[in-house]
Amino acid sequence: MEKQLKNGVPMPEIGLGVYKMTDEEEAYRAIRHALEVGYRSIDTAAFYHNEDVVGRAVRESGIPREEIFITTKVWNDDTGYEETLRAFEQSLEKLGLDYIDSYLTHWPVPGKYVETYRAILKLTEEGKVRAPGVCNHTIEQLETINEELGEYPNINQVEIHPYLQQRELMSFCREHHIAVTAWAPLGRGQALQDPVIHEVAKRYGITPAQTILQWHLQQGRIIIPKSVTPSRIEENFAVGQVELTDECIESINALERNGRTGANPAKPNFLEHFK
Repeated sequence: MEKQLKNGVPMPEIGLGVYKMTDEEEAYRAIRHALEVGYRSIDTAAFYHNEDVVGRAVRESGIPREEIFITTKVWNDDTGYEETLRAFEQSLEKLGLDYIDSYLTHWPVPGKYVETYRAILKLTEEGKVRAPGVCNHTIEQLETINEELGEYPNINQVEIHPYLQQRELMSFCREHHIAVTAWAPLGRGQALQDPVIHEVAKRYGITPAQTILQWHLQQGRIIIPKSVTPSRIEENFAVGQVELTDECIESINALERNGRTGANPAKPNFLEHFK
């Protein structure tokens, strides 16, 4: 299953997130297993300190490079135009690849996120990046990028799960053909315990995790669940076998509670979250 980005690049709808995979061999095994299962998208970042492991797993998988979609991100300390260009080269070297499929601004650092994205566009023009995008950008920040640079990003990767649905942002992105990737799609595991999720899962004979991931897919989002456990890697990939009814979708929609687990980029001091 792939989603066509607005610049025509196809992106798998399901990928493996590798945040907090800090044990090198464990991460390597998880990525290799995911590729063997059928994943063709790996989502990493400079901040995750595992780009080298991702690159090694991809190179040693035996799968043609053009069949695997690699996403990485520029961290807050390296934002700005020249800084982003340098950070990209470092990521490319760690990954050991010739190009990166999607390069994203990790967070919208005030005063720098427009120039950061300008650098990502330059890398795209040079053929080093296929799909330029951002993470954690608000409607206002996306509009500023469009006003300054004349286009919206291809991708906006943000925290979305049953307890934090960001409907206004979702609607805006849909209107401007910005693909939304949900990070923490299972709500860091919290939503897995919800009785409503269990009720829907039982109805379809699927797991709570598959229920939530199916809910995301039916609303047009890309998902990057993370796990190092082989059985869960397989479980997360085996979605799309059922279709939730509108009634089930609405019952999950009703779980919204503004349950943000990460930083809120709408707040001026959101960078304090990382100190």
